[in-house]
Amino acid sequence: MGADLYESYIGSIVATASLGVAAGLGIKGVTLPMIIAAVGVLAAVIGTFFVRCREDVKQSVLLTALRRGIFISSILVALFSYFVIRFLFGGGHLGIYLSLIMGLVAGLIIGLSSEFFTSSSFRPTRLLAETSLSGPATVIIGGIAVGMLSTVIPVFVVGAVVLGSFFLSKGFANFSAGLYGVGISAVGMLSTLGITLATDAYGPVADNAGGNAEMSGLGPEVRKRTDALDALGNTTAATGKGFAIGSAALTALVLIAAFRQQIALLGVKLNLSLLNPNVLVGLFIGGMLPFLFSSMTLQAVGRAAGSIITEVRRQFKEIVGLMDGKAKPDYARCVSIVTNAAQKEMILPSLTAIIAPILIGLLIGVDAVVGLLAGATVSGFVLAVMMANAGGAWDNAKKFIEEGNFGGKGSSAHKAAVVGDTVGDPFKDTSGPSLNILIKLMSMVSIVFSAFILTYTFFK
Repeated sequence: MGADLYESYIGSIVATASLGVAAGLGIKGVTLPMIIAAVGVLAAVIGTFFVRCREDVKQSVLLTALRRGIFISSILVALFSYFVIRFLFGGGHLGIYLSLIMGLVAGLIIGLSSEFFTSSSFRPTRLLAETSLSGPATVIIGGIAVGMLSTVIPVFVVGAVVLGSFFLSKGFANFSAGLYGVGISAVGMLSTLGITLATDAYGPVADNAGGNAEMSGLGPEVRKRTDALDALGNTTAATGKGFAIGSAALTALVLIAAFRQQIALLGVKLNLSLLNPNVLVGLFIGGMLPFLFSSMTLQAVGRAAGSIITEVRRQFKEIVGLMDGKAKPDYARCVSIVTNAAQKEMILPSLTAIIAPILIGLLIGVDAVVGLLAGATVSGFVLAVMMANAGGAWDNAKKFIEEGNFGGKGSSAHKAAVVGDTVGDPFKDTSGPSLNILIKLMSMVSIVFSAFILTYTFFK
């Protein structure tokens, strides 16, 4: 749970720290992102004490409570970080602090954008629920449309952060210093990870609590509350994934720059012009890889689900009394199937992320590797946001109907929404989050194997 967020944060910290020396900031530049991370932990703990709400279980009330905790944590990080940066660098590096603030604000904007497109309190998800009146096909079309539209704000926000932090950190005078500012923005974006991850993690807990309440025969009021918390969990999960992939895009830029510097240290000058066919081919292949990766993960979910269905049918057929509730099913067998699938099905996607930059470097050259990383970052960022928000919107559209809208639970509209929710689960829980790891894993592999690629490439 939250592995993509942790991976993003650690990658941001390490990549930024590695640029501290190159930017001329010495050991202070290396330690700053680590100190900010420690400050963020304390701020997140304090922020959790402000997450309070009344007995009202409306989505808007719950969202307000969570926003309060995240906003307070962000304000505390901004205050503490100012004094930290002032102590380390004096008053001459205000641009680094402003870069941090830009990352914080960008994270909040991306989070609010995810809330808008995935929460049933707002128009996009409610309109998506309304499309269920026309059947499953329109629900699928509407969910994909919502996911695509939701990419606009994060893309513009990340673009503004890259340009703004690079400029504020005096990147036009010192390129490495500008990249350091971009890295600090990524660290700032995830500095409140403690409270963000907490809100992300409780969603599945609330979902399972609702299932237990229903199976235990508890009153409808209990189920109403767990459904509201579960719906909020879908929204916060999309928010957390927005944070993760947003910081991944910023960190990927820093990692690409680190790969470029590593190649320069090995005595090779890169030609990164778009007129260079090697770079252009790398861009195309990199842009394709997130789609290939998502295809493999989606098919893996489908195969695992098919195995579970086959096993459930077998148990209903072979275990006497199971249909009548007089016998217990073989839960262990189902858990074993899912566990084995989770491990085996990720081997090929993982190998793809590791082998692709090495193979492209050997066959086409290091110029193509930079194009590969850039293409994968752009298309992976947009695709991950689309899939995460589409999945959240589908899930909450179903829950909005279950609250009694458009015929309520058991209606034809609800059945159509269930189809959308089923499609959305692998979107938001499997393929979307895994793209975050794909982007940075390829960058790290490229850096580690840069000398090997240069030694054995066909283009020397």
